[in-house]
Amino acid sequence: MRIGTGLLVASTVSVCALSAAWSQAPMAARPATPPAPASVAAAPPGTTTATAPTPAPVKAACANPNAIGVSRVVAIDTTGGPGFGFEHFKQMDFLRDKEVVLTFDDGPWPVNTPSVLKTLDEECTKAIFFPIGLHATYHPEILKDVAARGHTIGSHTWSHANLNNKKLTEADQKDEIEKGFSAVAWALGTPPSPFFRFPALQHPPAMVTYLGERNVAIWSCDLDSFDFKASTPQKVVDTVMTKLDKLGKGIVLMHDFQKHTAEALPELMKRLKAGGYKIVQVKAKAPVQTMAQYDEELVKSLKLPTVSSRPVSSVVETISE
Repeated sequence: MRIGTGLLVASTVSVCALSAAWSQAPMAARPATPPAPASVAAAPPGTTTATAPTPAPVKAACANPNAIGVSRVVAIDTTGGPGFGFEHFKQMDFLRDKEVVLTFDDGPWPVNTPSVLKTLDEECTKAIFFPIGLHATYHPEILKDVAARGHTIGSHTWSHANLNNKKLTEADQKDEIEKGFSAVAWALGTPPSPFFRFPALQHPPAMVTYLGERNVAIWSCDLDSFDFKASTPQKVVDTVMTKLDKLGKGIVLMHDFQKHTAEALPELMKRLKAGGYKIVQVKAKAPVQTMAQYDEELVKSLKLPTVSSRPVSSVVETISE
């Protein structure tokens, strides 16, 4: 496996309880014709990047005096594809004692993702989101809201395919990775962070090397909430806190796709604060450079020639209430 250099801070070890399964997301109707791609600046052959980064969200004063907030902000240099999450990547354990990174997979999704965002806002804290590319094309407005609220956004493949599936060729694996990033970039209107999480935490060695060549950081976890198996929101809270209290810190894997997770989050935030834990916000030093081939193919695949691209306000007018 090739793991390059990035942020490296020595600290104590932790163990990740890996997820052995994952939930197949339901299908939904695609959005109407996408907007024209954003203009791009000069980049290495086969890649594109936005001419300007998304403006940084304005930091509002926290209205909750009991909020857990953000204790530390770190920036990741993703050159060479550093890996994070102790089970897979022992070199990059950068968290101090009692520090936590919140991560959410499989969004964006109606109701659940907005509920997660509401709780994070109320607690004046931040997380990393790893959306599925297909979901990003279904609900770009939700993903834009994630970005507008100041959270970090990476990618979780195009369709949540297990990249260790023997039926997938190396080309298929790369397609899943690259189309996922292009879909998220399309939904946001600007490239996301070069952060990637493998579905089911299955890391094909060839794709680890590939992501290193693409300067994309790989995120595993220090502890898995197993929220997709949880029968109640309380089970999510108890699982996370039991593991966290044992490890003393960690990168927590959750899913904003899951209803129980959204419902559990307010109580989990209270438990984290009561336990003396602190949230670390993680950002990337530079956005990912998506590949032009996949950007173009994605836009073509989403175009529905029979659907109007006019804004809703020019099509539907309220004449009586």
